[in-house]
Amino acid sequence: MTTQLGFHVDMEKCIGCKACEAACKDFYRLPPEIRWRRVRSFETGEFPKAIRVHLSLACNHCEDPACMKGCPVEAYTKRADGLVIHDPTACIGCQYCTWTCPYSVPQFDPEQGVVSKCNGCYQLVDQGQLPRCVQACLTGALSFGEVVAHEAQKRQAVRQAPGFPDPSVTRPATRFAWPEKGPQPDRQVRVAPPAGDGTSVGGAAETVVAAAGEVR
Repeated sequence: MTTQLGFHVDMEKCIGCKACEAACKDFYRLPPEIRWRRVRSFETGEFPKAIRVHLSLACNHCEDPACMKGCPVEAYTKRADGLVIHDPTACIGCQYCTWTCPYSVPQFDPEQGVVSKCNGCYQLVDQGQLPRCVQACLTGALSFGEVVAHEAQKRQAVRQAPGFPDPSVTRPATRFAWPEKGPQPDRQVRVAPPAGDGTSVGGAAETVVAAAGEVR
């Protein structure tokens, strides 16, 4: 592998509009219950100075992907550019990957009987285009490219995000810029799920602490 592509998420710029989430679902014609990209909201501080920030998450295309290790039929591959791709034609629907991924990224589709996940829009990337979610972002909160470039060019590019498990386990390629004013990697945040959304980031509980990349 000569490079590692990944997403960069700037929480200072994200307004929680979910245009990225909608663009992904529309482009891949995903069923209502399947979302390859999810926008979550978090709260920090106390009234009247509480702050809400938003976070857009999809597959992290990890350097050491647990989903690929947990697949008994080798339905996952990691490309030379670092993108982790799932082959639905090889998938047997055992769901092992949904248990081994610490970020709860692979999702089982009961109608199709197989798992699916974000593929980094590799078919667009191969044509020199950006992933659909990045194209749809209204504020520039989402970007995509080589991780080393993110680390060199962005104002902040860390692996820690609210509610994330220890990033040293799978070494996720996603990088984050935390808000200038608001939660930081060593401060407590509260997950604020939208109405009707019982999911959580990384399979964490609805109340989490993000500290040095750990969930407690």
